[in-house]
Amino acid sequence: MMTSVDTDLIRVLGDPLRLQVVTLLAREALCTSHLVEETGAKQTNLSNHLRVLREAGVVETEPCGRFTYYRLRPDVFEQLAGRFAALAQTARLTAEANFKRSCP
Repeated sequence: MMTSVDTDLIRVLGDPLRLQVVTLLAREALCTSHLVEETGAKQTNLSNHLRVLREAGVVETEPCGRFTYYRLRPDVFEQLAGRFAALAQTARLTAEANFKRSCP
C-alpha cells in the first residue's frame, strides 16, 4: 500500500527539472555549478529544487571546499520501486482472477 511518504516522494519527482536532476545524479555526484551547466536552469531555481530533493531525503550532500556535491540516495528509489513492484503484482493477480466488486 502506498503511504503518504510515497505520495510525497512521487510529487517531488513529478517536477520535470527535479526529475532531470535526479537522472543526472544517478550517474555521478555533481555540484550546483555542474547541474546549472547540464540543465540550463538558473542557479537560484536549481538551489530551490535541490533543497526540496534534500528535504525529501532523495539526495545527500557532501561539502568539498567551497562547493557542495549532491549524491542520489539509491535506497530511497529501491524502496519506492519495491512498492511499485508490489502494486504491479497485486494488479496482475487481480486481473488473472478477474476480480471485481459488484455494484450496489
